[in-house]
Amino acid sequence: MPFVSEIQRQSDFNHFPSTTPIVIDNGASAFRIGWAGESDPRVIFRNIVQRPRHKATGPRSAFDGNVVYQFEIMEYINHPVLITECVCNPVQSRSKMAELLFETYGVPSIAFGVDAAFSYMYNQQLGICDKDGLAICPGFTASHVIPFIDGEPVYKGCCRTNIGGYHVTDSLKQLLSLKYPHHMARFTWEKVEDLKMEHCYIASDYASEAQLFQKGTKEAEGKTRCWQLPWIPPPTEEPPSEEEIARKAAIKEKQGQRLREMAEAKRSSRINELENEVRGLEFLLHQLVQVAEDDIPSFLSETGYISKQEIESALTKATQSLRKAKGEPKDEPESEDHTDATNEKFHLINVPDDVLSPEQIKEKRRQLFLKTTSEGRQRAKQKRYEVELERERRNQLDEERRMENPELYLEELRVKYKELSEKVEQRKRLKTNGGHANGNNLSGGVGRGERLNAAQRERMRLLTTAAFDRGKGEDTFGARDEDWQLYKLMSKDNNDDDDEGPDEDEAELVRLSSRLQDIDPTFVPKSDVQPTEMPKFRPLTKEDFQIVMGVERFRCPEILFHPNWIGVDQTGLDEMTGVSLRRLPSYSDDIAERLTNSILITGGSCLFPGIRERLEAGIRMIRPCGSPIRVVRALDPILDAWRGASVYAAASQFTTQTFSRMDYYEKGEDWLRRYQLRYSI
Repeated sequence: MPFVSEIQRQSDFNHFPSTTPIVIDNGASAFRIGWAGESDPRVIFRNIVQRPRHKATGPRSAFDGNVVYQFEIMEYINHPVLITECVCNPVQSRSKMAELLFETYGVPSIAFGVDAAFSYMYNQQLGICDKDGLAICPGFTASHVIPFIDGEPVYKGCCRTNIGGYHVTDSLKQLLSLKYPHHMARFTWEKVEDLKMEHCYIASDYASEAQLFQKGTKEAEGKTRCWQLPWIPPPTEEPPSEEEIARKAAIKEKQGQRLREMAEAKRSSRINELENEVRGLEFLLHQLVQVAEDDIPSFLSETGYISKQEIESALTKATQSLRKAKGEPKDEPESEDHTDATNEKFHLINVPDDVLSPEQIKEKRRQLFLKTTSEGRQRAKQKRYEVELERERRNQLDEERRMENPELYLEELRVKYKELSEKVEQRKRLKTNGGHANGNNLSGGVGRGERLNAAQRERMRLLTTAAFDRGKGEDTFGARDEDWQLYKLMSKDNNDDDDEGPDEDEAELVRLSSRLQDIDPTFVPKSDVQPTEMPKFRPLTKEDFQIVMGVERFRCPEILFHPNWIGVDQTGLDEMTGVSLRRLPSYSDDIAERLTNSILITGGSCLFPGIRERLEAGIRMIRPCGSPIRVVRALDPILDAWRGASVYAAASQFTTQTFSRMDYYEKGEDWLRRYQLRYSI
């Protein structure tokens, strides 16, 4: 509840004599302070204080339930003469409060009164309720039912349930947090409290109300409320104008021209370098021709080359690079020329090592590695070329067969695809699940030996035979050469006929699938898994920032009548009435009828729409047929307790109901145990 105060009214305390009491409604939810005799309190604020982090974490209340236990906190917010308390307040709480007020603040006298009794008394004076009746007070942390006879509360007939507005707010906060987890930061306690008081209501029949929302009727839509969170629509991007498009195109063209110029400059520089290298190698070969045979080794050692063939190989490579840089077509040498060039390139391979220097031996190994790699690439290239030729040949034959009889060809292709796909799937099943090939295993579970292929079963047989042969007597396996031959045979990873050709089968299956897709539009491959479409990004809209309250509006306040929904094994408000009536010392049907004919509901939680009708219907279910039942709401359920206390404290007989400081020092807390305020003065 927000802070309520007026500056001009806070500075007129000098106008009140020292005998005017201060009235404090010390509620678990809010604190209301004012002068006795006034119609409204001067100050209203939440009964929570903020402590430093090194002492406590977060705001804390002075209450545990609806009983004060943090008396050091009360030093900041209490200065009472008449202070309210809950029903049957423990004497320990009274004693600590009296000690604080008398010894810390030097209050001359104090009085303790029940808040619900003050509210009942105030409404009785206004003619809303009778002297004989019941006060039902669903408060913040607890709910009470107090019977009144001749204007005085009968405490032996009181009933209490640990359910109140706090639990309703907490339940609503949890439901909204689960429903909208991405907006949890918005659900502060104060905001959820405002939503509760603004939108929640008590359903006359919870089951029927829930069915309306379950069926999604128009009546349920009319009872749905929406809370719009702050939302800023994303800026709409307007298409660029023609001038902007032209400007970006000009910038792009300018950047492209710059990149082309840089690439051309780099290409020219590379051509110049290669031309200089080619001229240098040609000049080196020309000089080598003029050098005598005996001076060639010394001449080559100065140039850094090993032989004339290496210089010629470098010249050929530089010439090819120069042609590539200039964009000229590359000359394809004949096979014999290519072989000669290869021999010249790897000229040290066939030279014995004893006639080579250490550097030449290292170069020979490098040439051997390069030659092996080059030959491997050539073989792979030749194999790919042969596979491509074979595929083209088979496609050509298939096309000829299709032209002869298209229907027969398509049917044969489908049958072949089906058989091959089943074969591939069966092989995969055997590898993963270990199922039988003939399908006789109904259980699906097999042993290790049943999943082995022929080669593995043969190795297992050899191993088992060797174990049985050597099982008698001393284990001498490995002492003979044939034992190691058997070991080598068992260690071989040879595949038998069962595992041959899985890659070929899958490749053929892919080829058949592609072929069927080309000639049969209705064909759907079995092995093709349709890719899951990624969710497209959807910009947030106004609806994404809306908190819709439907069934939560009446589901959360329903815990006042069904506390077991949140794990509190106690009775609800309607059943508390019957419990309170049965606890009366002088219970009779006549007294019960007089009390149920004047039932006053007060407290903050009785502001829910529909609570009066729901209570009346619930009490009627537990009372005999024809019993008079009348439920009325207090004039102001929140402030009537303070106003009743203000009227009581302004009466001349109030001083006779107080507990003075002298009484406290003389009688102590034992007198507080017997202290009881009389309301009909």
